[in-house]
Amino acid sequence: MKDFETIPALMADIGARAKAASAELASASAERKHAALIGAAEAVWKTRDAIIEANKLDLEFGRNKGLSDAMMDRLMLDEARIQGIVDGLRAVAEQADPVGEVLTEWDMPSGLHIRRVRTPLGVIGVIYESRPNVTADAGALCLKSGNAVILRGGSESFHSSGAIHAALVDGVTKAGLPADSIQLVPTRDRAAVQEMLTMTDTIDVIVPRGGKGLVGLVQREARVPVFAHLEGIVHIYIDAAADLEKTLNVVMNAKTRRTGICGSAECLLIHKDAADSIGQATIAALMEAGVEVRADAGLEGSVAAQASDFGQEFLDMIIAAKIVDDIDGAIEHIRTYGSNHTDCIMTEDDSAAETFFAQLDSAILMRNASTQFADGGEFGMGAEIGIATGKMHARGPVGAAQLTSFKYLVDGDGTVRG
Repeated sequence: MKDFETIPALMADIGARAKAASAELASASAERKHAALIGAAEAVWKTRDAIIEANKLDLEFGRNKGLSDAMMDRLMLDEARIQGIVDGLRAVAEQADPVGEVLTEWDMPSGLHIRRVRTPLGVIGVIYESRPNVTADAGALCLKSGNAVILRGGSESFHSSGAIHAALVDGVTKAGLPADSIQLVPTRDRAAVQEMLTMTDTIDVIVPRGGKGLVGLVQREARVPVFAHLEGIVHIYIDAAADLEKTLNVVMNAKTRRTGICGSAECLLIHKDAADSIGQATIAALMEAGVEVRADAGLEGSVAAQASDFGQEFLDMIIAAKIVDDIDGAIEHIRTYGSNHTDCIMTEDDSAAETFFAQLDSAILMRNASTQFADGGEFGMGAEIGIATGKMHARGPVGAAQLTSFKYLVDGDGTVRG
């Protein structure tokens, strides 16, 4: 990439090239996009040693920066995780192409035939923090949905993201699509983020994927529309009618499988009638597994909970726990402290589950299932660009279909309006 004297000049050039690429991508065939993604998957696997070497530089940077164990886990790539990236690229490749899909069609008495069809959004800007796999996920989903993408990864994952991006561009260009379809901002300078937020002429939507600080900054300062991916303050409510074995298995998985992802459970709410039995047994199992349980009054945990522990995204081997009087108390707590991301009820009572589902408005609501399933891949989307917690346009896991809008195609036969 040529040198630019200023960040605004660099970003203006990236934006212009992305817009030009998006015009070509919008009409690219499903076969060509499929070939690009399969080629990208092959290139990632072929260059896995180089990606792991690049990742070592990022891990060293992260250690020197004092990143937590959970954040270091987010950052780390090994051969198994690179295989996961490859699998994700192939899964997105094999999905049905959303562009041009007829959502609905109808005839009017006037003689018009009207179709509503999916169409790309245009240029998507993705701003994300330490997880380098987002480079592949976001690039693949944007390409599949006919969008050009400008990726701005976190400073921690700078080298890993660059190595993965090179493999994506290899697949794209060998399939005959423009190299500018997937661009990676080539600087750690935060001024590039500020610039992206105001590029209304070239970027159609911004997707922030990261912590509260990043998402808050984007929401406050963006002039471009935003799909907000807010923090995951994930609750599990253990109802009076919960099953002990299911609860133990689900809660342990939801908290300990990977603590650094947004679907990790952060707060246990326990019905007062289950507190001494299932609730305390669950807390004991968590503590035995090395989880620090910050327990409110009436519960025996690792330490006493403070008011600040509720509404907290720990992203670590820590969970808050609290007794509630009933399901209404649990719902009220989640409405007060939740982030509209993912919340779960453990119960064998269908009526309780229906109440939980009806009265909460989180993007994902679960019953008797680990919140670690809050993931586009686990939803059959191949991958995700994030979990959108807002209510406009896209919600929950944002896959290829969610990165489209629609247009109306109207056919007549010399039809005129009277």
